[in-house]
Amino acid sequence: MRNLWIFLSKYNAFFFFIIFFTISIVLLLTYNSYQNASTWNSSNKIIGQAFQQSDQFKSYLKLGATNDSLSKENAWLRNQLKSSTFNDSVERGSVNDTIHHQQYRYIVAKVVNNSINRQNNFVTINRGLRHGIKRGMGVIGPTGIVGIIRDVSDNFARIQSLLHSQSRFSASVNGNIGSLVWGDGNYDPRIAMLKDIPSHVILKRGNKVVTSGFSLFPAGLDIGTVATTNPDGGNSFLNVKVKLSTDFSALQYIYVVTDLYAEEQQALEAKEENKALQ
Repeated sequence: MRNLWIFLSKYNAFFFFIIFFTISIVLLLTYNSYQNASTWNSSNKIIGQAFQQSDQFKSYLKLGATNDSLSKENAWLRNQLKSSTFNDSVERGSVNDTIHHQQYRYIVAKVVNNSINRQNNFVTINRGLRHGIKRGMGVIGPTGIVGIIRDVSDNFARIQSLLHSQSRFSASVNGNIGSLVWGDGNYDPRIAMLKDIPSHVILKRGNKVVTSGFSLFPAGLDIGTVATTNPDGGNSFLNVKVKLSTDFSALQYIYVVTDLYAEEQQALEAKEENKALQ
């Protein structure tokens, strides 16, 4: 108690200053409307900024959950696209009986490992057999194709990336079908090559390159755009350099494409191949 009294006695001038200063501020704000309004506006601005910063921090903490939610919603929306349906139409005379059956479904997954700087690159996702993932399924990202499922465990799957020397996908540009490959002496994760396009086809820089619909993917999905074209060593085909629409360095969520008619088609084609060999 004695020490407290000594402390107050020693700094009494400071405490009196604080008391009188506070009283003067209160009187100023109470009897002067302009200063009162200005002070409240300033304090509200400071408080508002504090709340905004707090809300941004909370939103940042929830980014993971938000991304999960948006990815699931995107998968649902893709399932509703017309390109995900099979047109089972029958024309009889003037009657057109059209029924659109679901052909493609999409399973959302998160990327847990990814490589882009090797000759043969792979992507690992957190979905596997128990989620409906099977070997041979196609994989797309938010902006374009990613690759094909190669290995599957119960809870994970390994994707052979488009950025793989043995990857080959059917692609279309201006209605012309070719084979999309990567590497070919140039291991740029932003560039692929479109082969087997006839040399008489006129292509311009910026022409869209999309999936053909002949394998794994629905037709019309983005692959990239034409960057340059060159004759294939005097042959009757072009080498088309394609700027890929997928940024493989930023992959976070992907969609595994389930073709509901794939097994039926494969069984039929295998049957015909066996007949040809006999």
